[in-house]
Amino acid sequence: MDTTNHGPFRADQVGSLLRSEAVKKARSDKAEGRISAEQLREIENQEITRIVEKQKEIGLNAVTDGEFRRAWWHFDFLENLVGVEGYDAESGIQFNQTKTKTHSIKVTGKLDFDHHPMLEDFTFLQSIAGEHTAKMTIPSPSMLHFRGEIEKSAYSDRDEFFHDLGLAYKKAVQAFYDAGCRYLQLDDTAWAYLCSDEQREKMKAKGLDPEELKGLYTKTINAAVSERPNDMNITMHICRGNFRSTWISAGGYEPVAETLFGGLNIDGFFLEYDSDRAGGFEPLRFVNRPDLKIVLGLITSKFGELENKDDIKRRIEEASKYIDYNQLCLSPQCGFASTEEGNLLTEEQQWAKLRHVVEIAADIWK
Repeated sequence: MDTTNHGPFRADQVGSLLRSEAVKKARSDKAEGRISAEQLREIENQEITRIVEKQKEIGLNAVTDGEFRRAWWHFDFLENLVGVEGYDAESGIQFNQTKTKTHSIKVTGKLDFDHHPMLEDFTFLQSIAGEHTAKMTIPSPSMLHFRGEIEKSAYSDRDEFFHDLGLAYKKAVQAFYDAGCRYLQLDDTAWAYLCSDEQREKMKAKGLDPEELKGLYTKTINAAVSERPNDMNITMHICRGNFRSTWISAGGYEPVAETLFGGLNIDGFFLEYDSDRAGGFEPLRFVNRPDLKIVLGLITSKFGELENKDDIKRRIEEASKYIDYNQLCLSPQCGFASTEEGNLLTEEQQWAKLRHVVEIAADIWK
């Protein structure tokens, strides 16, 4: 096992996994009143234990709970912050070929972090991780602003909102650390939107300034992680959209690379590089910290076919022209189920993808 740090590891994963049939049925039964919350949690515990053992068997150093207790990668966490509520929206989030369910979040009061249910979720994962690293994934603080409605009765002043958001997340970081977390990942789609000319124009049409957002999000994220302990690694996954194997944004990292790699005080980035929508590796030239890890998402989680190993190795070699080889890692480009519906592949194909990552990384970094 690679025990040099708490992540990212040479062979890593973004986090979410396809919900098992047992979990899907249990969640449906709970919604229909056929089982209790306690019975649902027991079934989730059993299935999470099973998938954690599978991750260990495959050879991954970091294990996750697959986000099995969530319906969404972001809303479940955000609506359990103090001052945030979930609600049924008029429309879902538009992807290139489909839409999500109609659910969203709104800020209705002053923000804070207190008694969050996902602390208990992490504690269970930690209890079954053994010698492996228990990895926790939560949405980046910028996602509350990017996806949430902010009621004026809660915040009429934008700077006050971002100040309180940073403080709430600082509490979250410390709370997960106190629970034993040493590998925390912030998932963020906003930065991918800022890479897209089309999405930037849509932001401007809504009265948002993309360049101003870069500064606001950077300041807030840095505030959130500013007091993390030295033995806690925090990474960020930049996502271009992942719902039922579809996507939202396209565009290389050039518009945000200097800010991401030089301005955010985190330990690593999971970057989507599974298609030409992500552009080339040239933006990696802005990585000027020898301790910053870049996890190349060269294996797609959207479809089951396995990539050619030699092709992946050549792409890693190409990336090493812009960043030291030893700063690179490999993973799928995203999770397998950003929402409970999951991507269009089977569970066995999912495990084959993760095994593929482990095997390729073992060949490269001997």
